[in-house]
Amino acid sequence: MIRVLLADDEAMIRSALAALLRLEEDIDVVAECADGTEAIARALELEPDVCVLDLEMPGADGVDVAAQLSRRIAARFVVVTRHARPGVLRRALSSGVAGFLPKSRGADEVAQVVRKVAAGGRYVDPEIAADALTDVRCPLTPRELDVLRVGRRGETTGQIARTLSLAPGTVRNHVSVVLGKLGVETRQQAVLIAEEKGWI
Repeated sequence: MIRVLLADDEAMIRSALAALLRLEEDIDVVAECADGTEAIARALELEPDVCVLDLEMPGADGVDVAAQLSRRIAARFVVVTRHARPGVLRRALSSGVAGFLPKSRGADEVAQVVRKVAAGGRYVDPEIAADALTDVRCPLTPRELDVLRVGRRGETTGQIARTLSLAPGTVRNHVSVVLGKLGVETRQQAVLIAEEKGWI
């Protein structure tokens, strides 16, 4: 029996997928979680075989949940998303995610991916994989991405500097370089591009 934890902040989708997966003879849905924080807590408590995680959830997104849990439990991770951006796929795979598919897939296909991942395999939706191969690589350095990530909600230069243990002038320099590389005028525009591309 494959023990599965489901996490999705959309209650209807979560409960429908749980009900359909429970019809499978070899799958047992042991938890349904409404956000990333709950998913982490329940997964640490139950240690499921596979966690099926929505990419975009409050608390922590599916990739962050997988990254945190992969260091602590032996579960395997499948991320489902409505907006499958190539950059997110790269981030997911580097965080220990073994399955990646769009929410447009049926419950029977999700069940097949759960089985494959539980058996040690990997699955990436072919269309997402093709898009990822043709997508432009991120031109920003890891530190530049850190500055955007920490300041994505409008934090001040001083707040970003404190969080990253940098001087405010260094943060301003990083922001200036980012704006030049991305060809935009504001940090918020840079954040939007980085989020859309899945870089942060």
